[in-house]
Amino acid sequence: MDIFEKVKEAQKRLRGHAHVTPIMTSRTLNQLTRADIFLKCENFQRMGAFKFRGAYNAMSRLTDDQKKHGVITHSSGNHAQAVALVGRLLGIKTVVVMPDDAPVIKRAATEAYGASVIGYDPGEASREKISQDLSNRHGYTLVPPYDHIDIVAGQGTAAVELLDELSSLDMLMVPCGGGGLLSGCAVAARAMSPNCRVIGIEPKSADDAAKSFHSGKLHTVKNPPTIADGTRTPSLGKITFPLVLEYVDDMQTVSESAIIEAVKFLFYRMKLVVEPSGALGVAALLSGEIQPRSRVGIILSGGNIDGTTMKTILDHN
Repeated sequence: MDIFEKVKEAQKRLRGHAHVTPIMTSRTLNQLTRADIFLKCENFQRMGAFKFRGAYNAMSRLTDDQKKHGVITHSSGNHAQAVALVGRLLGIKTVVVMPDDAPVIKRAATEAYGASVIGYDPGEASREKISQDLSNRHGYTLVPPYDHIDIVAGQGTAAVELLDELSSLDMLMVPCGGGGLLSGCAVAARAMSPNCRVIGIEPKSADDAAKSFHSGKLHTVKNPPTIADGTRTPSLGKITFPLVLEYVDDMQTVSESAIIEAVKFLFYRMKLVVEPSGALGVAALLSGEIQPRSRVGIILSGGNIDGTTMKTILDHN
């Protein structure tokens, strides 16, 4: 089975469980960019982000024995919430390794969904090592945030839905952290709209994927100082890096100020609450980093932002 077939299988698996999120447009955004912009609003997905897609697809495929022993993951927030919610839906014990500086709202939601949260100092410890040690000790199955083919396939269903409704696009812009959403969506776009140019977007201060893409060698950026907390992954993965190289057409980066302006635009002009990581595509357009083609899809990857961060952004001049 090729990867796109896995994405289509994931879509069937998610039917009735994941929301088919809305596609929104803005006349103002179209006028500013001189293009037709279509925003896939994953901020309206269950638990507030696209991560539900991959987590449900991966966890629903576990064996009865794996479900019985529980799962573990590591995440700064959205994947943590997704695994916790899916665990509650499927009756699976969930343990999440989460950095001490994770957004308060994301940790609170993860715990509210029923997960046991284990905090750590990202400056002193590796979340991957902590997760692996706990997995070995307790028999948990690791459900990683992005570097897993079932996660990638689940995330790609966002682009499938977008293209099912729009038929074709000239350009698709996707935020990039560990590359699960980007690679899954790029696989879907290549199959469904072959002339669509897929571009991954990262913060300039967290540009490991852009460096990796342009050099062909895997780069790492540890604990980058970006407001887009969902992109603080140190690097692309063993699965996502080759997929990004094969299916993605370009990688671009945006400044912190551009990200802030994009969040403000979406809030004030479109009445959409979008977290900084989710606004990267809009940031690239509004800042002029990308010159859009006529029909452009953008994945707004999530809306889980705490009040303090949103106030800081909205007060920014």
